[in-house]
Amino acid sequence: QVQLVESGGGLVQAGYSLRLSCATSGLTGSSSAMGWFRQAPGKEREFVGGINWDGSSTSYADSVKGRFTISRDNAKNTVYLQMHALKPEDTAVYYCAAARRFRTVVPRPSSMFDYWGQGTQVTVSS
Repeated sequence: QVQLVESGGGLVQAGYSLRLSCATSGLTGSSSAMGWFRQAPGKEREFVGGINWDGSSTSYADSVKGRFTISRDNAKNTVYLQMHALKPEDTAVYYCAAARRFRTVVPRPSSMFDYWGQGTQVTVSS
């Protein structure tokens, strides 16, 4: 059974940083591309960024490029989302997801991801 569990969310002031973690279990080795998505109230879920199986390739939404960094530690089966210079518009529930059909390429559409975590709330106050 595949499980993805996010942690690290919380309430921070604008300009501060947070690091989210996504602990995975049940995936075949560490061979899946992983992604982070977010969903703000009243809005659709959007792609934040993703990383391929060995961390050699990453992809980011324009809205977070230069502020967010995705990394992974396959020995710990964990993916991270480091967020700097947070803005109130970054407020959302953040989800990690695994795309088991993708290894070297980082997909963006949510439909390409097969497994999802339960989400962690990030709230940025102005």
